[in-house]
Amino acid sequence: MIILALNCGSSSVKYKLFHWEKRQTLTKGIVERVGIPGSSIDFEIPGKSEKQIKKDCPDHRTALKLIIETLSQGEHAVIKDLSEISAVGHRVVHGGEKFKSSVLIDDEVIDAIRSVQDLAPLHNPPNIAGIEAAKEVMPEAPHIAVFDTAFHQTMPEHSFLYPVPYEWYGMYGVRRYGFHGTSHLYVSRRAAVILGKKPSETNLITMHIGNGASIAAVKEGISVDTSMGLTPLEGAVMGTRCGDIDPAIVLFMIEKEGFYAEEIDAILNKKSGLLGITGKYMDRRDIEKAANEGDRRCQLAMAIEAYRLRKYIGAYLAALGRVDAVVFTAGAGELNPKLRYDVLSGLDHLGIRLDPAVNERTRSREKEALISTADSTIKVYVIPTDEETVFIEDVVAILEGRYETHTHFKYSFEDPRYKKKAQ
Repeated sequence: MIILALNCGSSSVKYKLFHWEKRQTLTKGIVERVGIPGSSIDFEIPGKSEKQIKKDCPDHRTALKLIIETLSQGEHAVIKDLSEISAVGHRVVHGGEKFKSSVLIDDEVIDAIRSVQDLAPLHNPPNIAGIEAAKEVMPEAPHIAVFDTAFHQTMPEHSFLYPVPYEWYGMYGVRRYGFHGTSHLYVSRRAAVILGKKPSETNLITMHIGNGASIAAVKEGISVDTSMGLTPLEGAVMGTRCGDIDPAIVLFMIEKEGFYAEEIDAILNKKSGLLGITGKYMDRRDIEKAANEGDRRCQLAMAIEAYRLRKYIGAYLAALGRVDAVVFTAGAGELNPKLRYDVLSGLDHLGIRLDPAVNERTRSREKEALISTADSTIKVYVIPTDEETVFIEDVVAILEGRYETHTHFKYSFEDPRYKKKAQ
């Protein structure tokens, strides 16, 4: 059984082709700059060097066709034709309250995803475009949606409701939804394995820190709170998103500058966060380099980000009561020891003791690592995320008729003998 996992962003399409029985990645890659001049596909086949093909991709349909051509035609083909692909799994960022688990896609599902696209305007439209493009290219294959929001549908009302007029929830679905669910699911289940516990016995703070960032409080294996909210704008300081701010700032700046709603939305989503503070950088590598060279605003951006993340750890320690471990994942979480050090500094009195030497040499997208000291009451792990594996296992289970919601479903990576293969 060969599964294609697709992750369609606003200007990119990531993909992975996986042979289920062999537990083998056949190829993976990304089409970047979709809809922007200079687009290309970068891909790799295990055991071979990475390749790049430049081709103009004005829309997601063209990008999907380029991926299919690369998979099945020419010298880089890994399959003979599309009939070898058993199913396609699609990442969908926002599923609203309707979707608490992955589902087989039909017209009703697409309509439901479209009905909440205003809650994730940067994500759901390209997700839909990717689904429609893939169904057009592969109409006979089953297509399955895997939702970022599904993992967080276990949050209690007192956690997900906002203190605004209650009617907004009933009329418009105004509530906390949370995102990066497949990532939080994967690393929380892996952390339980490493701790030698069942998920239902495990309390964790999981920190997905990439260009977008979210933190989750996981109690007895399920999400009970998370930092992102109605949209992915709330929460931690991110690459270009502001995270938590006083909502009156929006009204204040509209009054001062006369911004339209679309303008203020673009500023908060695309021109704030680390980019807003530094004025020029959103990549933490650039920020750290400039900070080391004396750039005060870059130093300030690093301090603000770490401080905000540390506050979330404190809040979720209070919410959970007992915490077994803090888990770092995603790009910066996995590869940035300076950020991890800054976030955890000064938390010894709470039972979190980082091993600076181990932390400094832990920079991997493949290896799981314990970076706290032996006497740390709360363990600290770096666990590289693997969202595509969650996609693929959900897809296979649905095809085989054995899928359940994540609260009851057991993944292969929950087996203590599980070994993650190099991707």
